[in-house]
Amino acid sequence: MDRRWLPLNALRAFEAVGRRGSFTAAAQSLMVSQSAVSRHVIGLEEFLGVSLFERKPHHLGLTEAGQRLLPVVEKAFERIDTALEEVIRERGATRRRLRALLPATFAQRLAVPLLRDFRREFPDIPVEIESRPRTGPEHDADVAVIYSPPRVAAQVLDLLWTVQLTILCHPDVAARRAGRGLEAFLADHDPLHVRLEGKPTAFLWQGFLRAAGCAGVPIDRGLVFDTAELAVQYALSGEGLALVDPILFESEISAGRLARPFDLHAEDGYGYYLSIHPDDLDRPEIGLFRNWLVRRFSRPLPLTRSSNGEQPTTR
Repeated sequence: MDRRWLPLNALRAFEAVGRRGSFTAAAQSLMVSQSAVSRHVIGLEEFLGVSLFERKPHHLGLTEAGQRLLPVVEKAFERIDTALEEVIRERGATRRRLRALLPATFAQRLAVPLLRDFRREFPDIPVEIESRPRTGPEHDADVAVIYSPPRVAAQVLDLLWTVQLTILCHPDVAARRAGRGLEAFLADHDPLHVRLEGKPTAFLWQGFLRAAGCAGVPIDRGLVFDTAELAVQYALSGEGLALVDPILFESEISAGRLARPFDLHAEDGYGYYLSIHPDDLDRPEIGLFRNWLVRRFSRPLPLTRSSNGEQPTTR
């Protein structure tokens, strides 16, 4: 479609009606008459050759075509608004601030050393870090690190590393193993669960135990945490077994504050991905950050020795 003919005013009217579910409310938000909004929407429907709304007495709903179009239009206007705000705020600055959205545990564990090294190499690129809950690959940041299973998404997803879970606990807890197997050891200590949206509480432990050949071990007990960081903090207090990715807690393992009682690991089907909107790939600061971060995680990952003296495994 020739961009010269894009009906921008009509799309804005459609977005306002779709978001508010009312022509009256949309007109009030746009500060125009209801008839003007209605004309714009009808014109857009004629332009597309499809109905976007189901108009019934006391009810206004989106058609299938409207449901497909609305989130795309909303996202487009959000990106335009964000870009305009940045231009106004920066007043012609040559470089834009890089907004990075990171998962909570990733931010708490890896953000400081990563950002320190990035700033040393690119001191002229200002970086703004956000760490807040999110439920999918879509985001309004310039770049985002997401914890996700493999998926098809509108964003460009670069795999940083595949998560492999292992048991970590306080060294005093690991010392009580005394040659016992996983089933007996787990029976004496609480499993610490990390909640995954849309998954059963014991999802991670169940997958790990299946991989370890202990699928029948009861695991519906223990504590549940929102993040791996909280689970590990509890384990550091001297109680419980955390099932987490050791890459995130390498400093505690290396310092001897956390021990790995079993030389076992299992993939949970998830990985950490760098997520970027394809329209942003040509922005210099985003391209630099993307190349730098992917290179950083393409290096061999550290080795961790289990506390029982067994040989380390690469993760």
